Amino acid sequence: MIYLALLLLPLAGALISWFTGSNLRRPRLLPLFGAAHFILTLLAFMGGPKPVLSGWLALDPLGMVALLTISTLYLGCAVYAAGYLPSRRRRSNRVLCLGMLVCLSAMSLVTMAHHLGLLWVAMESTTLSMAPLIYFNRNARSIEATWKYLLICSVGIALALLGLFFLAYATLVAGAETTLLLEPLIAGARRLSPAWLNAAFIFLLVGFGTKMGLAPLHTWKPDAYGEAPGLVGALLSGGLVNCALLGIIRVYQICMAAGDVRFYQQTMIGMGLLSMAFAALFMLRQTDFKRMLAYSSVEHVGLLAVALGVGRGALFAALFHLFNNGLTKGVLFLTSGNIHRSYGTKNAEQVRGVLQRLPFTGGLFLAGFFAITGSPPFSPFLSEFGIISGTFGGGHPLVAALMLLFLAIIFMGMASTILPMMMGSAPRESGTVVGYRDRFFTVAPPLALMVVILVLGIWLPEPLRRLLADGARLLEVAP
Repeated sequence: MIYLALLLLPLAGALISWFTGSNLRRPRLLPLFGAAHFILTLLAFMGGPKPVLSGWLALDPLGMVALLTISTLYLGCAVYAAGYLPSRRRRSNRVLCLGMLVCLSAMSLVTMAHHLGLLWVAMESTTLSMAPLIYFNRNARSIEATWKYLLICSVGIALALLGLFFLAYATLVAGAETTLLLEPLIAGARRLSPAWLNAAFIFLLVGFGTKMGLAPLHTWKPDAYGEAPGLVGALLSGGLVNCALLGIIRVYQICMAAGDVRFYQQTMIGMGLLSMAFAALFMLRQTDFKRMLAYSSVEHVGLLAVALGVGRGALFAALFHLFNNGLTKGVLFLTSGNIHRSYGTKNAEQVRGVLQRLPFTGGLFLAGFFAITGSPPFSPFLSEFGIISGTFGGGHPLVAALMLLFLAIIFMGMASTILPMMMGSAPRESGTVVGYRDRFFTVAPPLALMVVILVLGIWLPEPLRRLLADGARLLEVAP
């Protein structure tokens, strides 16, 4: 029952929002259904529902970590939308509200799907439901970003489908019953054809890696993140990225169970380091602060890929970082939306005195910067430290040294963009943005997310620690 509720409740909200005529009342439905979904997620977290539909739907610890991240982030974005969208009342929000709720249902299905075909369908649904949200501003740059997102991600998801065909054929060549159910695939992984399994891994990594934003497959990210509203950027960076990562994790589970893990681990480490290198390169002297956040996302998916490649010593920290990165990106994108709305530009060189004009937004954006770059006492510091120490401990000192180098460059690049924005005197206001200031519903959600990040940096609750440890053990299937 809880599986159906997590899927159908957002769809019911989407239907209601579509038939709600008022542009002012419609956004109020988002926090209502977001809160209901969050409560259901907590019930699932505490209750551990059993698999249904012959194992097609199940919530194991890995899916639960992703679902908890997505639901928490979505609730923050939904409350923010209730304060942000009334300031955009000249533009209809019907499609935005519908798309957000449909996307929540699709992302929930990704976390619960243990049939890889169903997971693929859910992943494609997130792509299609998010595209109209990127186009919300309806200008030339947003339509370009939307088409680039659709084209590149659709090619990626098509390659992932081909990878699933290869995976199914690997079972056929091995003489086993053809299936795409996760548990039988893991149990019989040693009997799968190595050649076809390797081909499936490459195609699925490229396919889901495109959606995740691993370099050099990330080219849609800067445009989509830069042109979408801040709350949509938060869902892209903290929601859809986690869905794509979970897809890669499912493939990773099967490949690790197959036994010969060196090829898979080296590929993940290589892709991860390449992503961090790209992020470090493009972060230097970046003048568009929303595109800067896109490259920060490329950095962190690279960090997570390296952690998966390293294996046991870094897996707990990787799952913790999945949660931390999602919430921290929520803080940064929501507050960047406030800054963009107040100043009417994304050019960091034209934004000065944010702490003076928007003291709460500026303070939260600054705190989010320190958190996402791994500064204590915020929780990303613990997860990044765990990944790097696990990399050293796993016998990869050169990889760890390169990671530290890239992280240092990225910190300096982000600091050179963000710190001048915060300081000085705010310029004279002009145009349609005159008078836009901090408001409760546009400040409270990133503040709440920031409090969670701070608390987790000081104290990790035992239920969450157990969930992360159980998830890490599921990934330790290699001999």
